Amino acid sequence: MELLGALRPADGKGWIGSWSPGIGDPTLVGWVTVGLYFVAACLCLLIARRQGARSRGSERLFWWGLCALLVLLGINKQLDLQTALTELGRSWSRNQGWYEYRHKVQRAFILAVGLCAIGAIGGLLFWMRRAPAPTHVAIVGASLLLAFVVIRASSFHHVDLFIGSRWWGMRKNWIIEIGGLLVVIAGAGWRFRRLLVNDA
Repeated sequence: MELLGALRPADGKGWIGSWSPGIGDPTLVGWVTVGLYFVAACLCLLIARRQGARSRGSERLFWWGLCALLVLLGINKQLDLQTALTELGRSWSRNQGWYEYRHKVQRAFILAVGLCAIGAIGGLLFWMRRAPAPTHVAIVGASLLLAFVVIRASSFHHVDLFIGSRWWGMRKNWIIEIGGLLVVIAGAGWRFRRLLVNDA
């Protein structure tokens, strides 16, 4: 942590706008969420390795891909790279002279990302339609995580207020993100147990 803190510029400004490399969410919930990302990734890795050449290639490829996605999202959870992207876009829009129109560009970008995510989820569900039920559960969890990523990437003020508000003492972004991770872990754990039983 000290090494990452030392990377911050001394003048208090960030490397990109207000963003600099560092720990984005040093709270207990933040670290628990990172831990859940890596628990889920490890389960996906175990499933992909255990399946070997016996299973259909599409399902094995899904678990490898989900493992990679979870590792990247776990790293991003603390590096907060979407903030760097937002700051880069803000700086670019000012330099190009269209900063006052940024909300229209922002909406178009989020719409495009959202449509791509929906298309990817739909394609994944069709591609994996013959996969066992536990894999479908993991797909639902991965879909929740993708939805959360799109929501966070929007950076709209009212969206930030919504996900930052609390429900039963917990912030809504915690519920969405951790909920998606728990669904992935449940599906992956179920699939791994089935593989163990089949090998017994």
